[in-house]
Amino acid sequence: VQLQASGGGLVQAGGSLRLSCAASGSGFRSNVMGWYRQAPGKQRELVARIRSDGTTTYADSVKGRFTISRDNAKNTVSLQMNSLKPEDTGVYYCYSLSPMSTRPYWGQGTLVTVSS
Repeated sequence: VQLQASGGGLVQAGGSLRLSCAASGSGFRSNVMGWYRQAPGKQRELVARIRSDGTTTYADSVKGRFTISRDNAKNTVSLQMNSLKPEDTGVYYCYSLSPMSTRPYWGQGTLVTVSS
């Protein structure tokens, strides 16, 4: 599986961005897909994930503002980010984890910068 993330950029606080991640390879439909982020000087943290059955999980800090979705026909996972805050700034990484593995695949990361 190879993952290609896109959609990052610079936005003012209160604005919106949509991140997308395109997966190539086989087995995407059964994988958990999601997004982590890493702010400067901080550890990478889970933002959101979506299972093959559509079940979603969000970090408390983004609940009600971010929405994760997937399109199995297009092999994509997206993250709609609304009401962005400066603390959302960081590099966002998409990932894919097979139910048969403990090692996820990672995308290259896309930078999100939210100005105050």
